[in-house]
Amino acid sequence: MEYYNYLKSLHLIFVITWFAGLFYIPRLFVYQIEASQKPSPDKEILGEQLKLMAKRLWFIITWPSAVLATIFAVLLLIAQPVWLQQGWMHVKLTFVVLLFAYHFKTHHIFKQLQNDMVKWTSSQMRLWNEGSTLILFSVVFLVILKNSINWIFGVVGIFVLAIMLMLGFKIYKRYRTRKKEE
Repeated sequence: MEYYNYLKSLHLIFVITWFAGLFYIPRLFVYQIEASQKPSPDKEILGEQLKLMAKRLWFIITWPSAVLATIFAVLLLIAQPVWLQQGWMHVKLTFVVLLFAYHFKTHHIFKQLQNDMVKWTSSQMRLWNEGSTLILFSVVFLVILKNSINWIFGVVGIFVLAIMLMLGFKIYKRYRTRKKEE
């Protein structure tokens, strides 16, 4: 079992880099969407640079990190199969499925923007950016609190956090609108 801590460390490292990619890629999408509304030549220059940055982030950091985090997670489950019998792990795996759904939808948006198909507003993309934050908070609270009954309150707290983020997003949007009008 000496290798267990190495597996856990590698899993955590790649989860962190995966989330780093998932946190930053929607910001690049916001910039791409906003650049697509600029006049030439800014639109083309910024658009190409942002597409290149997104491509590098997505295929050099985010996708490999997702794959490696998953491989090390599977190895951890093989090393500790008893976890699969615990309720907190079932909930965590549900969040992991949601994370992959988020990742695949983000990949779909990435492909659209790489082909200059802008179907989202920058405001919608800012909101989309919060999805990975909610999943991360949920998983961290769940893993840390594990078998404690308090993890239920932690997950409920995530939904409260989501509501607070939504309110913050609306306030920020109003602020940006007022700034533009001035």
